[in-house]
Amino acid sequence: MANTKSAIKAARKSLRNAARNKAVKTRLKTLAKAVEAAANDAEKARAASIAFSSALDKAVKSHVIHRNTASHHKSQVAKYIFAKK
Repeated sequence: MANTKSAIKAARKSLRNAARNKAVKTRLKTLAKAVEAAANDAEKARAASIAFSSALDKAVKSHVIHRNTASHHKSQVAKYIFAKK
C-alpha cells in the first residue's frame, strides 16, 4: 500500500489511466475487426480504415500506444485493403 500522500495520488491516477487505456485499446480492436469484416466492400473498407487510422492517431496522441505501433498497424491495414481489390 502507498505510504506517502503523493504515492496515494499516483495510485489513483494509475487506476484512472489504466481504465482509459483499456477503453482505447478495446475500441482499437473493435475497429480493426470492422476493417477486416468490411474487406469485401471497397467503400465500407475505406471508411472503416479511415476510422481505424484516426483512432490510432488519437491513441498515440494520448500516449496509449507507441507511434511506431500505430504506423505499423496503418501500414498493414492499407496493405490488406489494397490486396483485396
